[in-house]
Amino acid sequence: MLALHLLSVVVALCMGPVSGFSNGKVSQACGDMVPVHGSESSPLPAPYNISVHTSTFGPGDNITVTLSVAISGSGYFKGFLMEAREAGNPTGSPVGSFILVNPAVSQLLRCGHTQGSAVSHTSDSKKTEVQALWECPRNPPEKVQILVTVVHKYKEFWVKVPGPVLSLKGTTPEPPRPSASTTKPPTPSPLPSPFTSVGCGGSKSCLRDPVGCDPEADLHCFFLSFTPEGNTVLFELSGPAEGYMSFALSLDKWMGDDDVYLCVRDGEGVNIDAAYVSGRTHPLLAEKDVLSERAWRLSDGVIQCRFRRNVRTAQQSDGRFNLDQSFFLFLAHGRAENGAIHRHDRQPLISTNQKVLTSTPEDLIGSRSPLMIKFHGALMLVAWMFTVSTGVVVARHFKADWPERTVCGQKMWFQVHRSLMAVSVVLTCAGFTLPFVYRGGWSKHAGPHPYLGSTVMALSVIQPAVAFIRPAPDSSRRYIFNWMHLGTGIAAQVLAVAAMFLGPQQQALLLPSPWPTAVLSGWVAWLVVTHLLLELLTRRSLATVHSFHYFTESEDKEILVTQVEEEQRQKQPTPYKKIVLAVFLLGNVTFLAIILSTIANV
Repeated sequence: MLALHLLSVVVALCMGPVSGFSNGKVSQACGDMVPVHGSESSPLPAPYNISVHTSTFGPGDNITVTLSVAISGSGYFKGFLMEAREAGNPTGSPVGSFILVNPAVSQLLRCGHTQGSAVSHTSDSKKTEVQALWECPRNPPEKVQILVTVVHKYKEFWVKVPGPVLSLKGTTPEPPRPSASTTKPPTPSPLPSPFTSVGCGGSKSCLRDPVGCDPEADLHCFFLSFTPEGNTVLFELSGPAEGYMSFALSLDKWMGDDDVYLCVRDGEGVNIDAAYVSGRTHPLLAEKDVLSERAWRLSDGVIQCRFRRNVRTAQQSDGRFNLDQSFFLFLAHGRAENGAIHRHDRQPLISTNQKVLTSTPEDLIGSRSPLMIKFHGALMLVAWMFTVSTGVVVARHFKADWPERTVCGQKMWFQVHRSLMAVSVVLTCAGFTLPFVYRGGWSKHAGPHPYLGSTVMALSVIQPAVAFIRPAPDSSRRYIFNWMHLGTGIAAQVLAVAAMFLGPQQQALLLPSPWPTAVLSGWVAWLVVTHLLLELLTRRSLATVHSFHYFTESEDKEILVTQVEEEQRQKQPTPYKKIVLAVFLLGNVTFLAIILSTIANV
């Protein structure tokens, strides 16, 4: 009976969070409006419409807000969270309150200090349309925007889908606010010629990938330049991309709360816009036009755009930064459909240091691989290319050669093996945690690599745990440990090698192909040849000893070889095995150094 009660408690605790999402009790998401679903907002344009029956309001007015699927009969949504916030301040507090139209499908939530300041679903039933009445507060801001997070499926949702901007009566009405999925005609004019790197570090600052490339001569050159001219800054952006090129000004090296500029291909033209990113969500285009002298060029798969922006702007609440501050620069690209952008294809190029855009021009350097991810790769490679492989070679091929030699009271081969494996576990644990710290959780875009890494991590912990409780050498159950230790070790090493081959293909540590694969393949071949050669030398040594015994017993010769001398000869590794071990270590260090230098240079 006690077990039944405990089971009931466990089931209730496990079901609590799940039912909390399906019944719309999502007050914990009021601030950032992000569902706690363990995944990111969809990069695709939201297939939903948000409409109001009027675009102006006064204190106490009720405005009907409708959330519906974009094309009738083609879709649905299961959950939603609707709020009204001051336009241009999507991270601000909710404004006003709501009145329910149909309590069967929607409910009021308390976000902040106001009861009913948000509306959510009551169940996870499929819906095509919901309505609510927004009630204007007594002292409203001049402009208010409806924002809605819409959940289609548990892992597929859109955060802060922007709705219409409403204006206080007596102020200038707000034109329809564009979003990143809005299609609009390409108004900028075409550029007569491609950009050039001439002047980089002299008359303008440049950020380039590869370092030192020239967009005029290299079609694979990603290029950003900015030139301060009086009270304005002239920007040039270029790169090979299917849909868009973009750059962001950030106060740190993390995406979120950044000033973004987009050059999006739309048919045979390019849309050039300022935008704002709040967290890892779809960018919201600027309410007011802050750019001038827009121009673009499309040629050979390369998108180029140029525009000018004032150094200082009054639109601080709309995510615009003054350019006389210090920023990290992000350079990204990706796909677009009908002017709507998708998630960037590669890890953004991030400047190594912050830069004041109006300061002295310089040639900047950057990296697409965050420092944490570089350390992750380096630690894992040192562990599995050097310490593990060396520890295995010593235990497998030199145990019989050093049976009586001791270090600190333990056999020498065992001390070497144990020390190297202990270092391997520490390096693996440290390397394993870094991606989670950087990502803030599990990565959805890394394919099988994190699954392999997690399995290797588990096996790395199991190995020493099992070794710690191993039975005595003369125990009848010792063979069970021997087989478990061997099997777990081989499985961990094989999976680690597979993870290493997938590592250089990750977006956060994309090494130049096919060089890393060739180096890793060479290392694997080196490891296999070393094991085969040492096995051959060991068997040859045993065969020589057996032949010597046969000769001295069959021929009645007076050969004075004492038992002690023979045992000492068997205990010493042959010179050939020593040479193979030394060459193996030298080769291991060489392969490791090559790939670590490649990581350091990306």
